[in-house]
Amino acid sequence: QVQLVESGGGLVQAGGSLRLSCASSGRTFLNYHMGWFRQTSGQEREFVAAIIWATSATYYGDSVQGRFTISRDSAKKTVYLQMDNLNPEDTAVYFCALGPRRSIVVDPRAAGEYQFWGQGTQVTVSS
Repeated sequence: QVQLVESGGGLVQAGGSLRLSCASSGRTFLNYHMGWFRQTSGQEREFVAAIIWATSATYYGDSVQGRFTISRDSAKKTVYLQMDNLNPEDTAVYFCALGPRRSIVVDPRAAGEYQFWGQGTQVTVSS
């Protein structure tokens, strides 16, 4: 079993920054990817960012490209999401996720490729 715990969410004004953290524990996989998704009330889950653990290759959703940065700390088994230049459209519940990586063909931008999810952390950006 894998447990994911997000932290760092909160209220920030437009143009500000937040840094989210996701600490993982439990079962360890040799190859996996971790990512961030967000969801606004009444809408579908949206891909935000992902990282391939073994190579540190990163992926970003179009709406956050250039503003958000995903990174990881292998020793702490933690992934981070640095969010800069936030705008009200970024307001959502942000979820951390982890998926075993069975093939290099797997697309880490797809929610279906993640098996473990955190409980989410609220990010609210005021105008």
